[in-house]
Amino acid sequence: MDIKQLQYFVAIVDQSTFTKAANTLHISQPSLSAAIKKLEMEAGFPLFDRASRNIGITKEGKILYQEAKKLLRHYETVSDEMLRLREEGPLELSIGLIESSMFFVPKILTVFKREFSNVRISLLETLSLSDVEKALNNFNIHLAITNQYIQNEDIETIPIYKENLVALLPLGHYLENKDYLQIKDLEGEVFIVSKEGFQTRKDILNAFKKSGINPNIQFEIERFETGCSLVENNLGITIVPENYVRYAKKHECSIKPIDNSNISRTVYIAYDKNRYLSPLVMRFILLIRSFFENEINREKL
Repeated sequence: MDIKQLQYFVAIVDQSTFTKAANTLHISQPSLSAAIKKLEMEAGFPLFDRASRNIGITKEGKILYQEAKKLLRHYETVSDEMLRLREEGPLELSIGLIESSMFFVPKILTVFKREFSNVRISLLETLSLSDVEKALNNFNIHLAITNQYIQNEDIETIPIYKENLVALLPLGHYLENKDYLQIKDLEGEVFIVSKEGFQTRKDILNAFKKSGINPNIQFEIERFETGCSLVENNLGITIVPENYVRYAKKHECSIKPIDNSNISRTVYIAYDKNRYLSPLVMRFILLIRSFFENEINREKL
């Protein structure tokens, strides 16, 4: 079984007929048929159901098709990497980011660019779980910085830091005089929360559930910046990561810690284990992990 055989097989499935696939591949139909028969002999089972007029794919063929697509994407990625290296063109690093990661990413990029000055870097927002998985599986990004723990055998998820979540109140709110809040203090308050599919929403609503409180959700958002703006305009209360408000631009609202061990989140590095990761990608991952190891050591001093 070789790459060319898999390319032929995938082309037939995608084109639905041997004739169209042969035209797309610029080979004769007999040559294509012979290659697929050889592939079936090596695999030990038929890939197509030839009993009907329209070619159908067998159950075994469907499994091979899915795995072959992954392998071909990986092969193309490695080929592209090698071509760039041969031509000495600009190297690339694509990173998927959550909004709050910008408090540390520029610091790491500064160090990284000293070592790899010619690397072209793409920073893409990948916020929800589906965004992250799709971007990694399609090889749109080399790695993601995410607060989603991804239950996927193809994706490696490494924790890098944990942080508390804090409440944001409009200035002059009656809860502003409290040093810290309890979840029960927010009962009945107009609440602003991330939309479905965001891990922060799950973390917050889980804490409410454990406290026996049903939040009065009036606004659903995608970005913390939007939530802060709504709070500043006295439209409700929201909960955000402490590092977001610590490092973001100053907001005209009151920041309150929450006395609840359930209100926290973990941030991860995630990457596709089936993808070739160049030395520069591995170096960036190492710089992230080293940054937070040093942060922990500084806090202990």
